[in-house]
Amino acid sequence: MKVLQLIDSLDAGGAERMAVTLANALNRSSHEAFLCTTRKEGLLKETLDPGVAYLFLNKRNAYDVLALKKLVSFIKRHKIEVVHAHSSSYFFASLVKKILPKVRLIWHDHYGDSEHLSARRFKVLKYCSRRFDAIISVNEVLKTWALEHLHCKNVYYLQNFAGTDVQESSQDRLQGPTGYRLVCLANLRSQKDHINLLEAFKSVLEHYPEATLHLVGAPQEASYVRSLEHSIETNGLTGVYFYGSQGKVLSLLRMADVGILSSRSEGLPVALLEYGMAGLPVVCTRVGQCQEVVADRGIVVPPRDPEALAEGIRVLLGNPEKRRDLAEKFQHHIKKTYSFEAVLPILLRIYTT
Repeated sequence: MKVLQLIDSLDAGGAERMAVTLANALNRSSHEAFLCTTRKEGLLKETLDPGVAYLFLNKRNAYDVLALKKLVSFIKRHKIEVVHAHSSSYFFASLVKKILPKVRLIWHDHYGDSEHLSARRFKVLKYCSRRFDAIISVNEVLKTWALEHLHCKNVYYLQNFAGTDVQESSQDRLQGPTGYRLVCLANLRSQKDHINLLEAFKSVLEHYPEATLHLVGAPQEASYVRSLEHSIETNGLTGVYFYGSQGKVLSLLRMADVGILSSRSEGLPVALLEYGMAGLPVVCTRVGQCQEVVADRGIVVPPRDPEALAEGIRVLLGNPEKRRDLAEKFQHHIKKTYSFEAVLPILLRIYTT
């Protein structure tokens, strides 16, 4: 099967990682895989397998005719059967569908703020959904929402999955002693609630002053980043390190000891799956599908509760045996349930029916 992943950028976000991971996984499964980024390249380009045919459109605006012609020509030349559009790339994909109606158009909804869907703006999305052959939702809440609000009725819940990044990170090592390195893989924006994490980390340092916190993610909201810097300064926090956006994350995660997500809202975060694939025990907030994914294989706490988050971290730092046991259970679960091999049969049915 010939499948094109369509994404607006290759910055290191969850939807972007999933587009690249799908292209790589399909390529390794003897399918012909293609990836097109419409607007912007980014760090994830370097993680794309050489066997994946790649196209960058450098689209200037929503109705860029030259970019559209370039994409249509690419699809025709390679006889692509399925366009798998991720997140906001649905609009450009719908223009392609109008020109090439025989191409199957699948839209993948990665909307991360699924606890606040009432605030979602979707007028254009609803109009474009008439051209969708199917919708993939990353959790059941989004599936229900799509069935209620969009015109396409072929809606499927398909869990995210973790890729197997075999490339090494450029980061040689993480600061801090082994056994006390905490990592949070999340872009720096308010939804991820790093303030909650910093408050929890302050409490953790009172019991474990050797602990270090490693924040991996792109700064996306300037005022939010300033608030993080202010929190670190006013609380006199030591051992907090920022790494910015990273393309090759699994080898970096394997250097850490505990994976943390402190979000106030999520869908099914790819970062959580990558923690499991890297063999990390996890502490995360009870949002989106996190409880379902982790269950009793990690520690799940209420959102916006820094003391509960701190206590979960302290439990793991203070009990290496429990930490190893949970890490092994979680890794086994992720590899069994959230691997490409687990989702491939479902994905192929979506592509073909």
